[in-house]
Amino acid sequence: MKRILIIGAAYPYRGGLAAFNERLAFELIQMGHEVQLITFTVQYPRILFPGKSQFSDDPAPDLNITRWMHAFNPFNWFLVGRKIKAIKPDIIVCKFWLPAMAPCFGTILRMSKSNTTSLVSILDNVIPHEHRTGDRLFTKYFLSIIDRFIYMSHQVGEELKLFNQHKPAIFIPHPIYDNYGQRVSREIALTQLKLSDHFRYVLFFGFIREYKGLDLLYHSIHTLGNDLQNIKFIIAGEYYTDARPYESLVQDLNISDRLILRTNFISNNEVKYYFSAADIIVQPYKSATQSGIAQIAIHFSKPAIVTKVGGLHEIVYNGKTGYVVNPDANEIAQALRTFYSIPNFQEMEIEVSGEKEKYNWSHMAKGVLNEI
Repeated sequence: MKRILIIGAAYPYRGGLAAFNERLAFELIQMGHEVQLITFTVQYPRILFPGKSQFSDDPAPDLNITRWMHAFNPFNWFLVGRKIKAIKPDIIVCKFWLPAMAPCFGTILRMSKSNTTSLVSILDNVIPHEHRTGDRLFTKYFLSIIDRFIYMSHQVGEELKLFNQHKPAIFIPHPIYDNYGQRVSREIALTQLKLSDHFRYVLFFGFIREYKGLDLLYHSIHTLGNDLQNIKFIIAGEYYTDARPYESLVQDLNISDRLILRTNFISNNEVKYYFSAADIIVQPYKSATQSGIAQIAIHFSKPAIVTKVGGLHEIVYNGKTGYVVNPDANEIAQALRTFYSIPNFQEMEIEVSGEKEKYNWSHMAKGVLNEI
């Protein structure tokens, strides 16, 4: 049995980062290890947080979670580092996604490291989607203390080589998010979401940020014109950017009648209904590394339309488990036409279902344990 600490987002914080760390913790516990999560007292100052709330309304998971870290208080970092060192963990896992978090994580890890502790980072990004001054310096500060890396897309692996040429690094694809419950029937999902069964539904899911290309999707809907009139598009996720340009675009393109807008935070217990109601997921991203949304789609056996950016296309087999297109409104529209022209497009779900084992959480856990 190993004593493992996971530092980063966890309950009461919400979102994909917390969900990932908690699901990894459950897997490691199931394998017989002792796991503690160290999360934030303050993750983002309110003025810097783009959403409505950082906190979850869901019940607390049955995990050992301690709130110690203040992401922007250097005095706290030294204190937390000493506390962690006193625990004498065998492994510390830190998921890295944003250079702004590098001073906090990098300092804590430097303070907590000992000769018997292995520092492992699971990399969401090395080069961020949205660039800011100091990114490279902060990232280098964090990466330089880590012993081993796990990257979840080949693009991130290439980005890592810009900073690291000698430390161990392995590729393990992002596991599926299977912690949102099981798929329900379309009828139950539509009833829960108060949607009409007279229409078919396409789903855009997740926090809305500029790089995720919602504007491309809106232009593709306009491009469809009178095609696929029985299709509506569910936009499910909270704005993490200014909503006004998107709202203006909807009016300019005259597509409001094609949209179902649920632009609030989607709680964990609602996720299964959105994915169960949809025929296909669309991710019109302009840039990406990997995507937890794509892995939720695989869990619910739903095909996806993804753009050929970052690592998104690495998990979709074009024409079998979805469609890979360029980040172009015309190509997205054509993929939708192709999908709905298939006599029994639900057969594509069988192909997606066959991919699940490839993204089992045991692979990620074994990577953390250095057993791969």
